Amino acid sequence: MPFATTSSLNVHYQISGQDAHHWLVLINGLADDVSTWDAQVPAFTGAGCQVLTYDNRGIGQTTSLPGAKDQKPYTAELLAADLHELLFILKIDKFHLLGISMGGMIAQSLALAYPNGSTNGREILSLSLCCTYAAPSLFCSRMFALWADMAQRMSIREVMKDVTLWAFTVPFFLNRPAELKEVDEAMDALTMPLDEYLAQLNVIQTFDSTAALAKLAAEGKGLANLPPSKVMVLAGAEDILIPVPLSSQLERAIPDCRWWTTRGGHACSLEFAEEFNAGVLEFLKSV
Repeated sequence: MPFATTSSLNVHYQISGQDAHHWLVLINGLADDVSTWDAQVPAFTGAGCQVLTYDNRGIGQTTSLPGAKDQKPYTAELLAADLHELLFILKIDKFHLLGISMGGMIAQSLALAYPNGSTNGREILSLSLCCTYAAPSLFCSRMFALWADMAQRMSIREVMKDVTLWAFTVPFFLNRPAELKEVDEAMDALTMPLDEYLAQLNVIQTFDSTAALAKLAAEGKGLANLPPSKVMVLAGAEDILIPVPLSSQLERAIPDCRWWTTRGGHACSLEFAEEFNAGVLEFLKSV
């Protein structure tokens, strides 16, 4: 399994697809490793993309270098800087960028910190912000505080099992027992340390791109200096973890960007993978 050494991390990553026309970089959500994209990678490589997936700081096989400064709690800006270093090391200069949930916040941060035309020398070809927001609501803030309390009183596994009850729709539990078993087994296998979970949780608790997006809109500039037709906000129509109105607020904060909804909730990329993949690929073909 390949690793890349950045200034503070040994980053686990995977590259799928060969001799593809375009790079597609996928950014995971909270407490998710590269396996979260198992239902997407074959579809995306089959459509001609070369796909980069990786474990964020604090999850999976990505580890801090010995002697590296402890940077907990984490922020979206820090995790975006991690990705920026990884792209430099892998010499990925032009790429489509897709982030889901926390990954969508990291994607926004990367686009804000390293926009096209800046001195970083890289170009974001399109931006897909999935099941994410510009800032949490009071509902989300209370829910995240509860997760932190549950993780410390019980375990991260128990928190994530609870999250699955809200991430998938009721028919998923009724009609897809084999897939539900796979989800349960993945939760049972989670080995994320408590301090790393809380550090990642801080990303979604503190993220707020509202002012930055408003400034861009007022100046007539696009996120990452992209035209609005190359930015998509995607939501699961039944998402209650990051409620659809929050994704809709993000869409309105990026004037004239694309809007797409799929069936399902926060786990729409898993429960309705074909529909999710088709929406992403249709968008990529249009740009």
